[in-house]
Amino acid sequence: MPDLLTSDFSALLPFIAIGFGAQIVDGALGMAFGVITNTFLVGVLGLTPARASAKVHVVEAFTTAVSALSHLLHGNVDRNLFLRLLIPGMIGGATGAYVLTHVDAALVKPFVLAYLVGIGIYLLVRGLLYPPKHQKPKVVEPLGLIGGFLDAAGGGGWGPVVTSNLLVQGVEPRKVIGTVNTVEFFLTLTISATFIYHLGLADFAGPVLGLLIGGVAAAPFGAFMAKRIPTKAMLIMVGVVLTITSSYGIYAAITV
Repeated sequence: MPDLLTSDFSALLPFIAIGFGAQIVDGALGMAFGVITNTFLVGVLGLTPARASAKVHVVEAFTTAVSALSHLLHGNVDRNLFLRLLIPGMIGGATGAYVLTHVDAALVKPFVLAYLVGIGIYLLVRGLLYPPKHQKPKVVEPLGLIGGFLDAAGGGGWGPVVTSNLLVQGVEPRKVIGTVNTVEFFLTLTISATFIYHLGLADFAGPVLGLLIGGVAAAPFGAFMAKRIPTKAMLIMVGVVLTITSSYGIYAAITV
């Protein structure tokens, strides 16, 4: 494959479209940018899990910065929840990136995705049958640690793991999505720095530019949508997106 940084702009268009669409979903629902883009890089382009995850997180360092600022401006961030997620998430992310550069995490990925399918179905049913009841979360720090690790090791998982579990605990969706997206900026910086240290800067070419253009362009729209979509609709959409993307991930993993 020619280097997309030097080839015709038309070669970037598919990656721009993927980055734009993935970030719209991620900004509005608090998940799926990493899952969508990582699935494409591994399943279509054939990149190794470590290199795919590294590229995705370099892009996310920029998209999450724009998304975080947008969520802050729209009042979607819970300060206490942010502080409880921040440090555990960064520790988990650095650990996951280190492990992935030394051990192939593809072996455990189907099990993680199966768990996410279950969470997606649960949220879909909860959104369809029950009115939401907002309450303070009881389990936060372990979610940050596990979510950060899985995000780095699996090329995506911070949003699905952390957002879905906080929603299950009954936290207001708008606050969950805004806070999780804001913490993700610091998480992706940590993961990217760890990957760059172990893989070097030369590995970050190709699809990165297209994903970056599309993702940054879409980032402000997600926060706008998150503030205006009703809670019940938000839960249903999170369940649908999580179930579909994770199911496809399982299919791709077991058919390789």
